[in-house]
Amino acid sequence: MSVTAPAVVDSSPSTTSASVGALRRWSPLVVGVGYFAVVLLAADTPPLDLVRYAGYVLLALILPGTLVYRALRRRPHTLVEDVAMGAAVGLVLELPAWAGYAVLGLGDWLWTWPAAIVAVFAGVPKLRRNWLVRGYRPTPVGWSWSVVGAVAFFTTYLSVTFLERNPILPTSDGTRQYLDLAYQLSLAGEAKHQFPIHLPQVAQEPLDYHWFGYVHMAATSLIGHIDLPVVALRLTIPALCAAAIVLTAVLGWRVSGRPYVGAIAAVLFFVLGETNFTDPVTMPFGTQASFVIWHGMSMIYSWVLLIALIAVLADLVDRRADRPVAPIGRGAFVLVPLLMFASSGAKASTLPVVGAALAFTAVVLLVRTRRIPWAVVGAGLTAAAAQLFATAVLYRFKAYGIEVEPFASLEPFWATPTDRSGWAGALAVTAVFAAFGVNMQLRVVGIGPLLWLRRGRLEPVQWFLLGGTLAGPAFFLLLQQPGGANQYFTRAGFTFAVVLSAWGYVLLAERAELTRRSRAALGLFALVLAVALVAIQLRYAEPAPVGAPSDWIQPLLWWSGGLAVLAVLAVGLWRPASQGIPALRGRGAIALLTAVLVVGAPGLVMDMQKSARWPNGGAYTPISLPKSRIDAARWTREHSAPGDVLATNVHCQAVVNGWCDSRSFWLSAYAERRVLVEGWGFAPRMATLGAYTPFWDQDLLRRNDAAFTAPTEAGLRDLRDRYAVRWLVVDRSVGPESPALRQLARLRFENRRMAVYQLP
Repeated sequence: MSVTAPAVVDSSPSTTSASVGALRRWSPLVVGVGYFAVVLLAADTPPLDLVRYAGYVLLALILPGTLVYRALRRRPHTLVEDVAMGAAVGLVLELPAWAGYAVLGLGDWLWTWPAAIVAVFAGVPKLRRNWLVRGYRPTPVGWSWSVVGAVAFFTTYLSVTFLERNPILPTSDGTRQYLDLAYQLSLAGEAKHQFPIHLPQVAQEPLDYHWFGYVHMAATSLIGHIDLPVVALRLTIPALCAAAIVLTAVLGWRVSGRPYVGAIAAVLFFVLGETNFTDPVTMPFGTQASFVIWHGMSMIYSWVLLIALIAVLADLVDRRADRPVAPIGRGAFVLVPLLMFASSGAKASTLPVVGAALAFTAVVLLVRTRRIPWAVVGAGLTAAAAQLFATAVLYRFKAYGIEVEPFASLEPFWATPTDRSGWAGALAVTAVFAAFGVNMQLRVVGIGPLLWLRRGRLEPVQWFLLGGTLAGPAFFLLLQQPGGANQYFTRAGFTFAVVLSAWGYVLLAERAELTRRSRAALGLFALVLAVALVAIQLRYAEPAPVGAPSDWIQPLLWWSGGLAVLAVLAVGLWRPASQGIPALRGRGAIALLTAVLVVGAPGLVMDMQKSARWPNGGAYTPISLPKSRIDAARWTREHSAPGDVLATNVHCQAVVNGWCDSRSFWLSAYAERRVLVEGWGFAPRMATLGAYTPFWDQDLLRRNDAAFTAPTEAGLRDLRDRYAVRWLVVDRSVGPESPALRQLARLRFENRRMAVYQLP
């Protein structure tokens, strides 16, 4: 009889310590990903689609992008930087891959592009070293938890304001949805099946627009085999927001050499909202952060690329060998044009801000060093080339109504029926500028202490960030655009500003020589103040006064004035209090800056409060999205070919006083097909005319409508042969089709409201 020796378990202190250390390092990631998944599942995201999406992100974006980024950068910094920058590079590489496959009509094979990159890095000996990298700097656990906290907070915010408000598919004929969501979905469907891109609501009309973000949604659907509504209404926007938060934290760490500059910048960007004091929250100078992101996902898509671009440009701006973080190296000269050309079609407001920041930096460095900063000049010329590409190729020299009108965006707030003059006019103008600064720019006040502590002797990268900070609001104040779209310049500037503001905050904190206990006390103070401000606004904030635009900013001015008085009193009491409490000495400035930054804490909470009151689109003018319509559209998608064109009798999402509001997008969105004439309100040529303007080709519209009201064999044949129309989609609540249509076309689908006919 043999006796088996008992297994020996290594329980040495070193093994236990290593296990505990690994748990501490990886637990933020596990908790963050787990919470992200729970929020999406709670919003009715199909579990299998969530698994597919995770596979797409890891294998088709992060893996190929990280391998390429590692091959281009000189030395590793942190693993999280490689992965975050790799995700941005993956988004860039996805664009030419999509274009190449789309030209060849091989969209279903798009999954092979990441496989091809992986094969190259596996097969080429010199590239294999990028699979396993050593020498990473450890990531502080506090930094990781801070970033995960920001991601969790903003994901919750998106859930309340967006995910919970908008079902993936309509559940009844009473379902309502914000109107732009169907438009975004239609562009993604166009990119999924067509090249070159056209306006899907008017099949023959080219799409002169920043459409790269919708290519990303199309690629997600093609590679992940995920239904486009799930991609658009559940997965893409929260994931891009998480990527932007992590990239902001990476950017702040990389440019400053201080990890917590990045963590604080992420909080300033995605946790602290715009300052306001109304309920429901109103945004006189723009729109709240979440609405900017989900009503037009091009904003968050462009932020991801822009943040990565700033990180690479910072490397070119500051060429000093003694930088605290290892430079990217010559690979930056490859990454810069890639990220710039991707940004050119991501959002039209990106490159002008980048170009202005580079020009500002070049002038400052030329004056200070008496030498031409050729790397900065080269980057500026690249930005100009990318902008020219976008203007000529993507936008075809359309300006979308943007004009040079200094202060036109603020003038309505100080203008009155009677002209103001003298001191009253100057006071009104000053009050409006103060309100704009408090509302949109309060989170960047940390720049002030940085300028003071550095005595104006900034590092090159700080000049670059300052240039972008100034360029964003400068473009907003200089230009005017219909619908207030010039606000997006300000938001492009945020990507620069929050990093510089966080840098100033950390420098001031270092000057205060905070102990661990005092840091904890400062954090507790910020939390208590944030909770108190939220509670006060929930209890006492009232709706904005109805009247002239100048009335809209009055609550903000009164609130700001009251807080300013309290701040003055606190400053006056701080010095005598510090005489009796040594821990307060030398720390008044950091306490004051913390309080000022926290003033914006109620912004996003108040926006959640507002959104929770209104289902299906929140307070943002939702439109009807009947289930019966979407059922017909999706049946047509399943039974038609991608190249088939549809015709419909629905052109108006509403009729107001006899005028057609032509923002109808539901059919092209959910059928993923081009429509001969659906709605034309968002056509590029209508940018300055408005959604109530009649269609520009009345003859085509008459022939389209005659197919339903007075069909003839010749008329239907003309639509089929000249315009590739294969299907007629009828909404009988708009107008019943002619009985003759049943003799000329085949009825293929019918419900209590809709009918779909196939042309022979």
